[in-house]
Amino acid sequence: MINRIIHFSVYNRGVVLFATALLAGLGWFSFSHLSIDAVPDITDTQVQIFTTVAGLSAEEVERSVTFPVENAMAGIAGVRQVRSLSRFSLSVVNVVFQDDTEIYRARQMVSERLQSITNELPTSVHPKLGPISSAQVLAALEGQCFSRLS
Repeated sequence: MINRIIHFSVYNRGVVLFATALLAGLGWFSFSHLSIDAVPDITDTQVQIFTTVAGLSAEEVERSVTFPVENAMAGIAGVRQVRSLSRFSLSVVNVVFQDDTEIYRARQMVSERLQSITNELPTSVHPKLGPISSAQVLAALEGQCFSRLS
């Protein structure tokens, strides 16, 4: 069988070159119309809320700003997780939504909920939504390579 293929290839070079060029052209056409991204978007839909409060310690920021904002965000439909960070004069609340939630809809719901709790927050405190961004996920695979040739 292999002898017949070799014999045909040697004596019919034009046909082999044409078939090779045709396959290469079809491959290039398929590659150029491929609709897969090099790096697919695997990030969560999340909205960040930043609040600065002048002169308060981390505990006071947690009690007077972060806790009311967290409680308000936990009641939004589609919320999967609410995380927060309180530092000196700074409160950061991350609201993570389910994957099927659109980012602009999530931001709208968070903004509406923030407006409804402004009377619970100290005066001169104005929470702001963070920019639309995505978290980067880095993964590494490690292990030992074993060769079957040895």
